[in-house]
Amino acid sequence: MASRAYSGQAANATDDYEVRGAGWLGFAAIMLGLAGTWNFIDGLLAIGNSKVFVGNSAYIFSDLRTWGWITLVLGAAQVLAAFAIFAGSEMARWLGIVCAGVNALGQLAFVPVYPFWALMMFSVDILIIYALTVYAGKQLRNA
Repeated sequence: MASRAYSGQAANATDDYEVRGAGWLGFAAIMLGLAGTWNFIDGLLAIGNSKVFVGNSAYIFSDLRTWGWITLVLGAAQVLAAFAIFAGSEMARWLGIVCAGVNALGQLAFVPVYPFWALMMFSVDILIIYALTVYAGKQLRNA
């Protein structure tokens, strides 16, 4: 009798883990898609010489248009990874981790200009990386 109760508890713990993991995966995919959409829009604004960005700023390399193209491509990759995570692709997990990591580093470069936005996006990227590294392996294959 004791073994039945113990095995029943173990089964419930596994089910709870998978349910919690599914929530984290959904969160990661949704936030990756939102971050990608915001990056795509930021890239379009930078390419179009919008008045949103400061005109005479120093950049790590090149100019605002180059950063706009980088951000635009990164945003498109993030949106693609978000849809692929919902589809259950294992490669999307790694693409999402790489995109969120690159975006986190890029957002740190924006801290002097837009501190609240950059730190918020950095935090979201860290949560995306956490969710995809901890919960995406087995759950993504079983989806």
